[in-house]
Amino acid sequence: MKTVKVNVVTPDGPVYEADVEMISAKAQSGELGILPGHIPMVAPLQIGVVRFKSGSNTELVAVSGGFLEVRPEQVTILAQTAETAEDIDVARAKAAKLRAEERLQAKQDNVDFKRAELALKRAINRLNVTENRY
Repeated sequence: MKTVKVNVVTPDGPVYEADVEMISAKAQSGELGILPGHIPMVAPLQIGVVRFKSGSNTELVAVSGGFLEVRPEQVTILAQTAETAEDIDVARAKAAKLRAEERLQAKQDNVDFKRAELALKRAINRLNVTENRY
């Protein structure tokens, strides 16, 4: 089966690199499926899971926004943050989720609700990747 080279890069450096048969990501415009030979494009990503399929193997990476650039021979994901399931600190993600939920429930004037909402989405996304729920 044909493959496409994929790189996931953050400001801290590379996170994932492989040759895969299919990439599935959540863009601002909806879910994208990328196969080898896909037409060139650039799409902004939402907080979500990027799935990389090779045969019967599926690997997951949690991303918190960024951009997906598709070229016929290569796909590059430039993410603000990205973590593979093995790299996610589950205890830290659970603590972040709890903090964000508390901030959203506090209903205080000094709470930035949009920021707390995004923190909650990122924490839930990270936990979903570690639990293979997507």
